[in-house]
Amino acid sequence: MATNTMYPMVSFVLLAILRGVLCTEFNVRNDAISTPGGLRFEKEIGNAYTKDMMVKTTNFIWNMLKEDKAEDKKIVDKVEIVVSNYIGAEAITYGTTINISSVYVEGYKGDVKWEITSLMYHEMTHVWQWNGAGKAPVGLVEGIADYTILQANYYPPAFAKPGMGDKWDQGYDFTARFLEYCESLKPGFVASLNKMMKDSFSVEYFKVLLGKSVDQLWKEYKAKYSGGKVGRKLSLN
Repeated sequence: MATNTMYPMVSFVLLAILRGVLCTEFNVRNDAISTPGGLRFEKEIGNAYTKDMMVKTTNFIWNMLKEDKAEDKKIVDKVEIVVSNYIGAEAITYGTTINISSVYVEGYKGDVKWEITSLMYHEMTHVWQWNGAGKAPVGLVEGIADYTILQANYYPPAFAKPGMGDKWDQGYDFTARFLEYCESLKPGFVASLNKMMKDSFSVEYFKVLLGKSVDQLWKEYKAKYSGGKVGRKLSLN
C-alpha cells in the first residue's frame, strides 16, 4: 500500500440520530494520491463527497434494514475508507475498513463518481449488516449488499434481471434479485432476515418468515421468470 505523508488522514465526527443516538467517526484517507488513480479520485470524487456519502449510505441501510432503534444497530466507533494502490477487487471491506483500488479508479471507463457511489452502497452494507456470526452463506451476505444497490437504484446495466441465476445463494446480483422476489411476498422480509442473522443462521429462517423452504421459494421464483438466463456476476466485494 502506498502512503503519502504529505496528505494527512482527513477525519471528522458526525452524529447520526435515528430514534436513538449513535456516534460514529467517518474517515477517508487517500494513500494513493501520487498515483493516476489516486489523483483521479481526488479530482472527480473527493474526500468531502465520500464522507457525505458514508453518512447517507449508512442512514439508507439503517432504513432499509428497519434498524430504527440504537439496540438494533451494530456498535461501530469508526468507519474508514482507504484509497490504496492495489490490483484486485474494485473495493473490499475488512471489518469497518473499506479499501478502494486506485488502479480500478484509474482504469474505469465512464462516470467514476457514480461507480464509486454504487460501490459504497455495497461495501457500507457489509459494515452494518449481520452475517449470522460468520455462519451465513457468503452468497447471501453479498446478495444483501447488492440488494442495497438495487434498492438505492445504483445498479449498472449488467445487473442480473429477475429470474437469472443457478441457485439462491449464488451471490451478488443473482441473490439480490431473489431477495427482491422474497420481499415482494412479504414486505420487510430482508430486514427481518437480517435481524434473525444477528447471532446465527439457518436456512429455516426462510420457512419461518415465508412459510416455505428456501429451495421451494427458489423453484417458484424461477418458474415465475421462466426463460431467465444466467447473467454476469458483479465483481464487487
